[in-house]
Amino acid sequence: MEKFNYEANGYNRQEVNQFVQDVIKSTEGIMSAYREQLAKIEKLERELKTYHQMETTLKKAIMNAEVTGDNIKRMAREEASMTVTDAKHNASRIVNDALMKAEKIEQQADLLERNMRIFKRKLKAVIAQQEAVIDEIEKIELR
Repeated sequence: MEKFNYEANGYNRQEVNQFVQDVIKSTEGIMSAYREQLAKIEKLERELKTYHQMETTLKKAIMNAEVTGDNIKRMAREEASMTVTDAKHNASRIVNDALMKAEKIEQQADLLERNMRIFKRKLKAVIAQQEAVIDEIEKIELR
């Protein structure tokens, strides 16, 4: 606390006035610093609010991305499952078709073999008849 000198009518007026001026300047400085701090706080609160909004938006975006990713994974699994199922059905059909063709070819081969045996028998019979004719011709010529 500051002490003032005494004069005839009380404290030294100049010292008191100087003190009051110093208090006013000090108070003005404090008030100016207060206003600056208040403005800074308001600015920081606005920024904080903006960051909170950004955080909320980012959280929603991340959640949407996760949901979308999960949906893509699920759809990919379903598509893979369908592809495997189709492939199995196609493989079964191809194997079935191949077996049927093989059976048909085997039947044709059996039929061809039977026809060949019949043809050989008939050819042997024709050759035997031709030999008999040749033998008769020889007998006729000799007489």
